Amino acid sequence: MVARHDQTTDPVLLEGLLQARRGTAFFARKLNELTDADLDGDSLLPGWTRRHVTAHIGYNARAIARLIEWAATGVETPMYASTSVRDHEINFGATLPPIALRHLFDHSAVHLNVEWRDLPAEAWHHKVKTAQGRIVPAEETVWMRTREVWVHAVDLDNGASFRDIPEPVLERLLKDITSAWHTRGTDTGLLIKVTDQPDALTFGDTNAETPTLITGPLTAITQWATGRGTHGVRATSTTATAGTAADAATPASDADLPEVPPAPKWI
Repeated sequence: MVARHDQTTDPVLLEGLLQARRGTAFFARKLNELTDADLDGDSLLPGWTRRHVTAHIGYNARAIARLIEWAATGVETPMYASTSVRDHEINFGATLPPIALRHLFDHSAVHLNVEWRDLPAEAWHHKVKTAQGRIVPAEETVWMRTREVWVHAVDLDNGASFRDIPEPVLERLLKDITSAWHTRGTDTGLLIKVTDQPDALTFGDTNAETPTLITGPLTAITQWATGRGTHGVRATSTTATAGTAADAATPASDADLPEVPPAPKWI
């Protein structure tokens, strides 16, 4: 029998698919480490148990698979009928017996992977619509899934951390988040600098005269940006002497250090 394989040969897309599949495997490992009783415990997301997180990841795979079917057939198949339907779906999924909840995750992940694998190369460029109303090529679904499985694996609160997420995923996620802030104008007065990367990474309000400077390693900055804690992040009051804030902001004394502010909402 001839082995089945991805129809695309685009190296960038294949690398993205690899990261998505690795993230799915990582989520599966953290989920399988939990007992059935553990599923009733709180996740890191306010108001959600681990059951809610698992149901969300399962139904998210089904929703993204609908977009791939759209790209393959040309027949519009939205991710969700509405936001309320999505929320109801997650809340219902959270009530499933443990074995059914685990099967939901497993089967939906396999279904999505098969849809990706069998999508013709040219169809990856066909346009679909996300739940937020964005018109994107089908290849964007790979990133949509990647960020879901990696970040929500941490949300299971089962020992995973942002240190487990590959750096390319963290960097793209941080760029997405800060771009969303910029679009909404919610990053005013915030200047974010990643301190542990070979190439300087600066985001936020680079034109602010006296920004609040947020610094830290990529893992900590991305964790903060997603609203999941401030550990490892430092906030510094600054004064500007000349030029842009990115070039001229000068840290204040330690005595003037403010508390790390909560990150603006990003999704």
